[in-house]
Amino acid sequence: MLTQPFADAVVEAEKVIAEAPHIQTEQDLIEGYDYLAGSIRASLQLAWAYERDFPYFVTSTGPYTKMGLDNPDALYFHSYLRDDAEYVVTGTRGTTRDLSFQVLNGDYSPVEVPDSLAAFDDRELEINADGRFELRFGPDRGKAGPGYFVLDKGSAMLVVREVYSDWATERRGTLRIHRADRLGAAPEPKDRTALEKRYGVAGKILLSRLRTFLAFPGWFYLKLPVNTMTEPRRTPGGLATQFSSAGHYDLADDQAMIVTVPASEAPYQGIQLGSRWYVSLDYLNHQTSLTADQARVDPDGRLRFVISERDPGVANWLERLGHARGYVQIRWQRLSRDLTPDDGPEVDVVDVGELPAKLPYYEQARVTPEEWTARIATRQTAVATRMLG
Repeated sequence: MLTQPFADAVVEAEKVIAEAPHIQTEQDLIEGYDYLAGSIRASLQLAWAYERDFPYFVTSTGPYTKMGLDNPDALYFHSYLRDDAEYVVTGTRGTTRDLSFQVLNGDYSPVEVPDSLAAFDDRELEINADGRFELRFGPDRGKAGPGYFVLDKGSAMLVVREVYSDWATERRGTLRIHRADRLGAAPEPKDRTALEKRYGVAGKILLSRLRTFLAFPGWFYLKLPVNTMTEPRRTPGGLATQFSSAGHYDLADDQAMIVTVPASEAPYQGIQLGSRWYVSLDYLNHQTSLTADQARVDPDGRLRFVISERDPGVANWLERLGHARGYVQIRWQRLSRDLTPDDGPEVDVVDVGELPAKLPYYEQARVTPEEWTARIATRQTAVATRMLG
C-alpha cells in the first residue's frame, strides 16, 4: 500500500507516546494521545510543504499542532530552501510587537539543535509607508547589504516568527516567498513515486518530532533545581534579540509558585506554562500564559505571577490545569540591550492560603469572577481572529 510507511510510523509513534518516561497519570497519557494527533496532522502538512523550488510558507505549529514549548503569543512560519538558489520574500508589516527571520542549516533531531546561520528582526528591513517590504536570500556575497541576506553553505530552512503582546488589538501581516528564477513557471506533476516518498518522509518527520521534543527538557530544563528559574540568557538556537528564563515546577494542589519579575522595557515580555509533553497548555480557553500587556503591573513596577491549581482570585493567575509538574518560561524579545540577573525572576513557593500576606499588592491584584470570564472571552476571540488573519 502506498501509505504503508506512514501507517507503520503512526504505530511506532503511538509506542513512543505510551512509553514516555514522564507518564504518571491517566491525564498524562490522554494528553499524549492528543499530542500525537496534532503531530500526525503537522507531519503530513510539513512533508507536502517540502518544496524548495516552488516554496511557500507553512504554519510550523499552532493551537492544534503544538511542539517545542510553542509560544502562545507567536505565529510560526517556515519554508524550505536550497543554499545555491535565490529567494524573494515579500509581505506587509502588521502591528504585532515583533517580526523576526532566521535561517537554519537543518531540522531539529533527537541529538542536536540545528545551527542558526542568520537571525534578525524587521528593524533591518526597509519598510514602505504602507507597510510593504521585500527582501532576498541568496548565495551571492557580492549582493550582501540592505535587503539581501546571504545563504551560507547548508542553509535549509527559513523560519519567521510574528509575535503578539496585545492579542486583542494587534494584527498580523502578510508573507510570501518564491524562488527568484521560477516565478511564472510551474512544478512537475506528482507521480506515484513522489507520493510514496512523501508518505515516507511524513513518517520520518512524525517520529523525529516526537523523539526530539521528548529529549529537549533533559537538555534545557530537568537538570535545573525544581521550583526555580534561571537568570535571563540568550535563547538557545541563535535568535538574535531574544532572552529567556526557564524552569520546571512540582507543586501540590494547595501550593502556589509566585514568580516576580520587573516589567521590562522590551517590546515583548511573556510568561507561559508547558506540560511534560513539552507543549503549551491550553491558552485558548484558560489563562496559562500572559504578556506584559495582558498582565497587571504592580505599583512598584513588578509583575507578580501566581502559578497554582486552586484559584487565588488574582489577575495574574496562571492555571496549571491539573499539571502538578510542568515547565515555565519567560521570554523577552526585540531587545536593544543584553539582560542582566537584575532583569530576571525571583521565585517563592507558598501555601495558597498565604498569598494575601505574600503578595504586597494583593488587594489591587484581585479580580471578580465576572472580570475573569471577560479575560477568557477576550483570549478566545483574539486567538480565533489571529488564526484567521
